[in-house]
Amino acid sequence: MDDEPVQPHRWYSTNLVGVPTRVLAGTAFNAHPVPLSIAGTREAHPGLFGLLDRCSALSDASEVFVHYLDIAFGLRPPAAHEAAALGPAERCRWRSSWRKLLQAWGMDNASPAGAVLKGWVESRFGLVPTHHRQPLQRYPSPGWITYLEEKTSSRLHNNNVHQQLDLLFEFCQWALQRFGLPGHAAAGASHVRLWRGSTRCDEQLVAGTLQNRHCTVRLNNLVSFSLSAEDAGCFGDWVFEVQVPASKLLVFPGLLTGQVLQGEQEVLALGGDYDVVARYG
Repeated sequence: MDDEPVQPHRWYSTNLVGVPTRVLAGTAFNAHPVPLSIAGTREAHPGLFGLLDRCSALSDASEVFVHYLDIAFGLRPPAAHEAAALGPAERCRWRSSWRKLLQAWGMDNASPAGAVLKGWVESRFGLVPTHHRQPLQRYPSPGWITYLEEKTSSRLHNNNVHQQLDLLFEFCQWALQRFGLPGHAAAGASHVRLWRGSTRCDEQLVAGTLQNRHCTVRLNNLVSFSLSAEDAGCFGDWVFEVQVPASKLLVFPGLLTGQVLQGEQEVLALGGDYDVVARYG
């Protein structure tokens, strides 16, 4: 029996952003994007966004954001006298954080931390991953079982980490509307021109051909881009030039204080089908 309709690339679940997942995953949304907001996140933290609105510089807003999350989610290690009064779980609570997930992604996006991040995208935006350690094609399969186990691992998937990531996305969107992406997009811009290097072009190609330069590729549900073609060329023989909707960005250089991603010019964004301009070498 043909089970094509029930396979993962045909899965479209509900989401929390008010745009049908099938639309969000397609090229039409990328051409004509609308703002995205995770339902209830800003409403649950009015104090944070009230403080952010008072900031006149992105660096100030970043410090406010990080400080707020440290307090709200207990992300600072407890002092010795505090730890003595806490149980084992509470003493380790601070180890699960948005920052540690992003740092682990920067080192290896196929790590368990990468699975948690992809699982968050799946949960909030309905976008199903296409790759984790190996192509996620037919279900069930060993690759899918590994992904499902890792995205719910209690070692990383605790301390309300999805809520932490919700706030990170909302902060990124707030910052893009207020300050833009310095040197690359003005405040309120609908798109940001980015690049991505790839070595897995055949499995990503949806329409068109690489030789004709203009084609459509299906990217993972969470994907890293670069701010320049030169940086992207370090990650693959083919380089895709992409107009990425600003409403799909999660992290960009300069958004946050301290070390976040390994690559200084790395942008993290939601995936799906993208029309790209491809060049080799």
